[in-house]
Amino acid sequence: MSIKAIVTDIEGTTSAVSFVFDVLFPYAAKHLPDFVRQNAERADVAEQLDAVRRDSNAPQAEVERVVEILLSWIEEDRKATPLKALQGMVWAQGYHAGQLKGHVYPDAVEALQRWHAAGYQLFVYSSGSIQAQKLIFGCSEAGDLTPLFDGFFDTTSGPKREAQSYTNIQQAIGVEPEEILFLSDIVEELDAAQSAGLQTCGLAREGGELGSHIAVDTFSGIEPEAF
Repeated sequence: MSIKAIVTDIEGTTSAVSFVFDVLFPYAAKHLPDFVRQNAERADVAEQLDAVRRDSNAPQAEVERVVEILLSWIEEDRKATPLKALQGMVWAQGYHAGQLKGHVYPDAVEALQRWHAAGYQLFVYSSGSIQAQKLIFGCSEAGDLTPLFDGFFDTTSGPKREAQSYTNIQQAIGVEPEEILFLSDIVEELDAAQSAGLQTCGLAREGGELGSHIAVDTFSGIEPEAF
């Protein structure tokens, strides 16, 4: 059975981890407090602030306390859905103002374009919100890459290290598990995808191995037809 769909991670896979940690996170940490203060009454922002209160067991927290919680979550890189949503809103302002440009490795750009032209369905699965994913690819250094993708998945599909998340994604895509190739630089994610029946390929950009999974150092080493 041949590959029909390719699902890729972002951090360390299509894009440099340093872009997220050295550019995006500091930008969010700097601009998020004022963004929250200025937009706390806005419906989509208020919804996420209530989710922060709920997730942190602080239902009566004032806005300033919520800001403190969010900054502590950024510091510890917590994969909290409301934080990701709010970060995405802040980054959207930065991208649209031209202050941010999404980093995507040239080898990833070339492969994604080639696979799209060859008829593969392409998807993203990242711990960053769908909005943030679309911004990285939509406002990338290589231009708007979002037309290459058929869909985006985030933690609303489940944690990235749990097999059920990949089953949820497979069912949403609508092809057999073995017809999906998942790409990541994290062995626990590859293990979870494999447990759900997906084909896997690891990106080891600095060399080395990713458990028992096939590993390459760039996208140019990936041949979907070989799986």
